[in-house]
Amino acid sequence: MNRNDFPILKELVHGRELVYLDNAATSQKPQPVMDAIVEAYSHWNSNIHRGVHHLSQVATMKHEEARKAVAAFIGAESSDEIIFTKGTTDSINALAFCLGELLVHEGDEIIVSGLEHHSNIVPWQMLCERKKAVLRHIPLRDDLSLDIEAFKGLLNDKTRLVSVAHVSNVLGTIQPVEEIIRLAHESNIPVCIDGAQSVPHMPVDVQALNCDFLVFSGHKLYGPTGIGVLYGKREWLEKLPPHEGGGEMINHVRWSGTSYNELPYKFEAGTPNYVGSWALKTAMDYMQAIGWDAMEAHEQELTAYCEQQLRAIDGIRIYAAGQRKAGVISFNVYNGKELIHPFDIGTLLDQQGVAVRTGHHCAEPLIDEIGVPGTVRVSFGLYNDRADVDAFIAALQKSIAILG
Repeated sequence: MNRNDFPILKELVHGRELVYLDNAATSQKPQPVMDAIVEAYSHWNSNIHRGVHHLSQVATMKHEEARKAVAAFIGAESSDEIIFTKGTTDSINALAFCLGELLVHEGDEIIVSGLEHHSNIVPWQMLCERKKAVLRHIPLRDDLSLDIEAFKGLLNDKTRLVSVAHVSNVLGTIQPVEEIIRLAHESNIPVCIDGAQSVPHMPVDVQALNCDFLVFSGHKLYGPTGIGVLYGKREWLEKLPPHEGGGEMINHVRWSGTSYNELPYKFEAGTPNYVGSWALKTAMDYMQAIGWDAMEAHEQELTAYCEQQLRAIDGIRIYAAGQRKAGVISFNVYNGKELIHPFDIGTLLDQQGVAVRTGHHCAEPLIDEIGVPGTVRVSFGLYNDRADVDAFIAALQKSIAILG
């Protein structure tokens, strides 16, 4: 892993070299991704699918090449199953509308888990309010793992969808999505997997998982902001109505009515983010050149090392400690029985050049379950190393001494 590929890591923060440990919020971008954006705007910028001239033809080719690359990256059967969106949140909102229009009626139920990010809660709450449906959630055990036995009891003939995070953005824990999918499919219930925190850290094969939908964001896997993916099995995408109207998603428009385009364009109204899709492909190429085995081993080793160092500090409480995680650790610091507010810890870490995330991490129901106002979260990327962990631990110990 070449840290020199990431120019921002040379930035000084408060006069100190940046230690960036907020990758679960967004990852930094390697130079090839930034070069891809400049290349697009410098050499082939043009609206796609609508022009016979050279620039439009090149831009169209690049965008569709990126779609094929995404399909290969997640093991989709066809690039027609890849819908480009603005990100994970946009993908879930689109699915909530489309699925709601097709399947959900008064009294029906949607199931999420007690670990979810707000983006996998609020769109379903809005759907349930609109359709007078009911949102259920899988409860947590004492160790903050999902209660699968309770999940079995939630499934019934009113359940229309299960939507769960593959990896918790707060805890970093990897959820048993294979079992969740199997149990839901036994009752012919479709499953959406929120892959925002898994796709950047582990190989995800949608056909092997047999999930019906998968959503994720480009900006968390070393790509640009403003681009994301909604994967759906063809049989589902063909049945679902579009969620937006306008150019590109149409076949013919008449005053008497409109017919819709074929997949995947039925769900991509307006000018697509063809620069973002090309930069996302570049990020995926960058990751694949390193290799999943190397990246996974590196991040697993780094997470274990950091958790070990944290355990050695008095007053540290790690949440879901010892469970298998994907590059995320959440913790709090206690002075005796008194919680040192995570915001204070984060502020002092920032003054020492260490970037972490504090607060509820857009997962208030989970934070309420834990019973704290928030946590301190460190999260790793492929460019982090033991020196980053050591710098973080030293800065944390100094912060605790100041606040103690």
